[in-house]
Amino acid sequence: MRSVLGGPRLLLRRLREISAEPVNAQTRLDKIVVQIAANMVAEVCSVYVLRADQRLELYATEGLNREAVHLTTLKAGEGLVGLIAQSAEPLALSEAQEHPAFLYRPETGEEIYHSFLGVPILRGGNTVGVLVVQNKVRRTYSEEEVEALQTTAMLLAEMIASGELQSIAKSAELLALNGPVSLRGAPISDGVGLGYALLHEPRVVIKSLLAEDVPGELQRLDTAIEAMRSSIDELVAHGDRMGAGEHREVLEAVRMVANDRGWLRRLREAVMTGLTAEAAVERVQNDARARMQRQTDPYLRDRLHDLDDIANRLLHQLTGQSYVADRDSVPDNAIIVARNMGPAALLDYDREKLRGLVLEEGGPASHVAIVARALGIAAVGLVPNITGIVEPNDPIIIDGSTGDLHVRPQQDVRSAYGEKARLRARRQEQYAALRDIASVTKDGVEIALHMNAGLTVDVPFVRDTGARSIGLFRTELQFMLANRFPRMKDQYLFYKTVLDAVPDRPVTFRTLDIGSDKILPYMATIEEENPALGWRAIRIGLDRPGLLRMQLRAMLKAAGGRDLRIMFPMVANVAEFDLAKAIALRELDLIRRHGHATPTTLDLGAMVEVPALLWELDQLAEHADFLSVGSNDLVQYLYAADRDNTRVAKRYDNLSVPVLRALKTILEAGAKAGKPVTLCGEMGGRPLEAMALLALGYRSLSMSPSSIGPVKAMILSLDMEQATAFLASLMANNDGQPSLRENLRQFASAQGVAL
Repeated sequence: MRSVLGGPRLLLRRLREISAEPVNAQTRLDKIVVQIAANMVAEVCSVYVLRADQRLELYATEGLNREAVHLTTLKAGEGLVGLIAQSAEPLALSEAQEHPAFLYRPETGEEIYHSFLGVPILRGGNTVGVLVVQNKVRRTYSEEEVEALQTTAMLLAEMIASGELQSIAKSAELLALNGPVSLRGAPISDGVGLGYALLHEPRVVIKSLLAEDVPGELQRLDTAIEAMRSSIDELVAHGDRMGAGEHREVLEAVRMVANDRGWLRRLREAVMTGLTAEAAVERVQNDARARMQRQTDPYLRDRLHDLDDIANRLLHQLTGQSYVADRDSVPDNAIIVARNMGPAALLDYDREKLRGLVLEEGGPASHVAIVARALGIAAVGLVPNITGIVEPNDPIIIDGSTGDLHVRPQQDVRSAYGEKARLRARRQEQYAALRDIASVTKDGVEIALHMNAGLTVDVPFVRDTGARSIGLFRTELQFMLANRFPRMKDQYLFYKTVLDAVPDRPVTFRTLDIGSDKILPYMATIEEENPALGWRAIRIGLDRPGLLRMQLRAMLKAAGGRDLRIMFPMVANVAEFDLAKAIALRELDLIRRHGHATPTTLDLGAMVEVPALLWELDQLAEHADFLSVGSNDLVQYLYAADRDNTRVAKRYDNLSVPVLRALKTILEAGAKAGKPVTLCGEMGGRPLEAMALLALGYRSLSMSPSSIGPVKAMILSLDMEQATAFLASLMANNDGQPSLRENLRQFASAQGVAL
């Protein structure tokens, strides 16, 4: 018996002809199963489609009872068909009824068939249906037949993805590919976002599945592979421009995949079945993604990302389509969906059109999360396989306060979140009404609230929120947005614009804080095994003093005739601060001698975020004009847990006794020297954490604009004396619990503190 009559190319061509016929969806599907059965020399061919309720419904059959169509359904994991859907792997049996998963459904009439071959219908690595052929005689299906059926399933996946089959559903159920999906990730940035999916790395649209010239497609594939290999080799060879050792390791892993003989052999075999080069890549990657998504081993899941990366690179080589979303054509109400992204990439988008951000990998403490909060957009991270689940322009709702995510939500969900968004808007109006009210606790303690910023468009929020000053201006964002290192004139104009925009309020500039995941694409950096502990922030400034002098000179000139505050990040010891301070004072003397106007006052401060400073605080407070606590880095270094590493980022809590004791030590050192201390990390922008900081004794906090209203509402409802006594008692009687969060939450609830 011939295994595949006429070969898969003939079958694909015939199926393409059927797909183009002007018939309804059911008729088209009925013709397809007849054609597949004839080509596979099988008495039965059936198509099961996965519904949104995760049941597989029989949509068409040749050979089984037609009355069973749209009547027979199976759960994922139920019967042989359900097993294939669950495992996403083919199943070939010479005697199906002997398999332990076999399930007899009398309405189908399949008891007379013995041999069975089924393959999953995959879309983006997700199962959307199952394609089955059966024979009366016991037979062993060849690898060629399995391959042919898998290739045929690609066409059915396209048909399901088009939405055509939705019109023939006999029940109210949506198909899985079009149905609602609810997921939960980690809250990153508060807010409710309702909008439409925009893939940060757009999925390649394959317009042609069927090859007209197989030898020509093989040549196209080989040419694209060589071009892709060359581009990766070039990136690896220029490792000094990649920013960090981790990036180099990723590229090395990608290069290994690009040269994997087994992977390349599977690509060529897929082309030989009659697929175009790009369809072959899609087919092979679909299979790999389906298998690896079901793995729990972190190494294997990382391997999936390597495979995705290399497959995307190859598809872009073959099609010439853009590797990233077009920033100039961002739709209104866009919700960006990405595996991961850096802060500079997020800043490239038109913030007026963004409603949210969803990340597969990025966590709450990552730098892109900080930028999302600064932009005031809702964001959720650590959402498994979101890039494979979402289709472009899918409706999405994200809740940045809970981490909930709804893809293609039903109307009642949309209505509920629409009301939540309206309630949030009303609450924001209430916060806005607090703008001109002093930040004073119920028992009369005044708190200074400052604002964090990093872009000129952020500056007007100082007045809108009633912030006392800009307590942290992140200067690196200007550098990350530029296509070359900003010249001194560019920096001078930028800082002057910021200062001129708020002539009645102080601005505290932080010198360039790059390194770790904040990489300047035009700046060569060294390869590092652990960039979070590497060459970054003031370390770069002191090792490359020309960069630091240029930035300081631009700030000093821009602040001529007014007060100026500058702080240095990542100071590890007093000697480093003294070196940076000396450079600043030399630049001040230089511009004075050249006749430029100088600042009326110049305050130079240090950020306390390296734990070593905790044992030099007294000396540091004597040398610095002010101290600013960078709680984000300080806490991660205290716990030796990288905040960008999702496996360990949740192993500690800001509201633990060790962290609170360290923060109190900093505050006491500042008070002893008579120097002001402000906390400018993300911790100060969360009402519960802010309440703990105030109870410790902090009276100056800097935060994102969107956090000022909620924190001020908390302050107005707080009795400071009670909070101070409660926290002191908690810390004194701590029994080793890893966090005081729940205790503090219960206190706030009992005392009516607004959180």
